[in-house]
Amino acid sequence: MSTTPTAPRASLLLLAYLAFVSLGLPDGLIGVGWPSIRADFGVPTEAVGLVLTAGTAGYLTSSVLAGFTLARLGVGWLLAGSTLLASLALTGYSVSPGLVLMVGCALVLGLGSGAIDSGLNAYAAGAFGPRHMNWMHAFFGLGVAIGPLIMTGVLSAGLAWRWGYGIVAAAQLALAAAFALTVRAWRRQPARAGTAAAPTVVADAVSGPAGGTHEGPAVPVPVRETLRLPAVWVGALAFMVYVAIEVTTGLWAFLLLTVGRGVSAGTAGLCVSAYWGSLFVGRVVQGIVAERLGADRVLRSSLLGMAAGAALIAVPGPAWVAVLGLVVVGFAAAPVFPLLTLTTADRVGATHADRAIGLQIGTAGLGAALVPAGVGVLLEAASVQALGSALLVLAVLLIALHVAGTRRSGPDGTPAALAR
Repeated sequence: MSTTPTAPRASLLLLAYLAFVSLGLPDGLIGVGWPSIRADFGVPTEAVGLVLTAGTAGYLTSSVLAGFTLARLGVGWLLAGSTLLASLALTGYSVSPGLVLMVGCALVLGLGSGAIDSGLNAYAAGAFGPRHMNWMHAFFGLGVAIGPLIMTGVLSAGLAWRWGYGIVAAAQLALAAAFALTVRAWRRQPARAGTAAAPTVVADAVSGPAGGTHEGPAVPVPVRETLRLPAVWVGALAFMVYVAIEVTTGLWAFLLLTVGRGVSAGTAGLCVSAYWGSLFVGRVVQGIVAERLGADRVLRSSLLGMAAGAALIAVPGPAWVAVLGLVVVGFAAAPVFPLLTLTTADRVGATHADRAIGLQIGTAGLGAALVPAGVGVLLEAASVQALGSALLVLAVLLIALHVAGTRRSGPDGTPAALAR
């Protein structure tokens, strides 16, 4: 049965973009606000690790669970409830009398953020094309960039750091209201041309109150069937490795340039900004390219580009070669996360895609938390020059996982050998 291409509703696109901006805002706030928070609470600098750990635990838990409950709750209610939860958590930040309550609020914020991330990615994989999928993820970077500006503005105005979190909490509350008012509009749309069918367990239109319709699984698929698919786990590992590359590069590039290549701190800071900037620009530009050339072709080229950029970073030589490598890695990596999400149903089957995406988002968070720290240990034990080699190994591993994942299953989620 052929699918008819349908353009995503402008209102839903706007809400999806704003939701990804909101996901990035808290990450940007804490970096600027922590010195003031630490002084206020009378805790050591390293105490921020407790906040970050609690947030990561909540994020991992909810992102995985969201993929398994999305078909029951519906994406609209999931987004409305999760955004409200995030708003309440940020409000808790703004009124916390001490670190203990803030850590508890970080856990709640992680629960809300993980569900938003997983739910929106699952919806967008079926309803948005490559361009909008990439642009949605680009807006996360915009949120991370805006967060420090909000907190800097608050502190520069002589206000307490609590106002920064209060402002973002209010914005999250408004977004939650918008999601609640558009619950019906968030029902699955027909798949766009060039994508697999919408990944929710496909539902028959069942007559509801007042002659309306609601979603309901035509044939519920047991969770164990999803978990038995090798492509699900290979895909989850691919997400873990990809995010590990993205975060590791941004985290340790400054150290490589200053200590390893003799670049001044100011110049190195600009170069790291150029890396993140290339990631943002790459998602905007390659979103258009992927829609014209196809997601698979752009994805393959991007994976090879990441390996090439990592090789440039690994090559001993002038600092500009490493900087070029950083920009190449950032630009090449830009569409990988969105396009891997977009093509999930092609690898695991439409009926398993929501659950697979939840697992992928969860393992991505795990990769961001564990691998960069492990690379830091490697750099301390060996040399900062080992960063490029570590990134190259990870990039090659990512290519291998992608190849394995695409061969593991056919369009309906059956093993490739049977699918053929």
